[in-house]
Amino acid sequence: MFGYVVINKPEIKFREFDEYRSYYCGLCRVLKEKYGISGQITLSFDLTFLILLLTGLYEPTTELSSCNCIAHPFEKHRTSVNEVTDYVADMNVLLSYYKCLDDWIDEKKLSKLTFSKMLKESNLQIASVYPKKAELVAQMLDNIHTCEKNNEENIDLVAGYFGEIMAELFAYKKDEWEESLRRIGFFLGKFIYLMDAYEDIEKDIKDKNYNPFLHMYEKKGFQEDCRKILTMMMAECSKEFEKLPILQNVDILRNIIYSGVWCRFESVSQKRKEKNNV
Repeated sequence: MFGYVVINKPEIKFREFDEYRSYYCGLCRVLKEKYGISGQITLSFDLTFLILLLTGLYEPTTELSSCNCIAHPFEKHRTSVNEVTDYVADMNVLLSYYKCLDDWIDEKKLSKLTFSKMLKESNLQIASVYPKKAELVAQMLDNIHTCEKNNEENIDLVAGYFGEIMAELFAYKKDEWEESLRRIGFFLGKFIYLMDAYEDIEKDIKDKNYNPFLHMYEKKGFQEDCRKILTMMMAECSKEFEKLPILQNVDILRNIIYSGVWCRFESVSQKRKEKNNV
């Protein structure tokens, strides 16, 4: 969906990468089993992080198996699946459905409208189980759309709406860990929204689309200002993460939080430098 909350592969051990991929493949398997090919298409690296986080915190019984898939038809891949995988699969489809509708409203992409129709029945099923979450996702995306129409310059406000979406998705249970999980989701959601805006700034200017960084783009120090803002988001996220009593796959989670989320930023920054030097 976004592809920002990923591992930094060169900085991770082979064994840890295999473990990470097993949860990713497990999510892929569950999406297909519950929601068919249309559900499988929504597969997201971003929410694989949520599976690892909740699995490490709650330590549910995890089923290990292997399977073939369309992407790797001749090679079986290990899969790790538990009750968290089911929950995250639901949240993945829920978010994908409303995001497709939002993209259709914003950019009139027919492909997004078509895909939202493919996901509609699945979304109704999920919304009946998680009505509060479905209502909040729809409302926050509507708030973002209003900000976009009004050319809102308050970065914290508009990014906060997407933060609220992720906070709700991260709130797996009402228990002593809920507040910390919500804060992790909130600041990670703000990071995702702003990272997406940072990457798309030139395209949005060309296409005359809204971008929360438009008023900053021509100013001196745009690159470093964006880095500082994103760093503040991840500092809050990591501070809350370190409060949780997680031992399982903690090195993978730290790789993502402290390194992986910055991979796209560094890639985009490098391309801009090369382009500007031409």
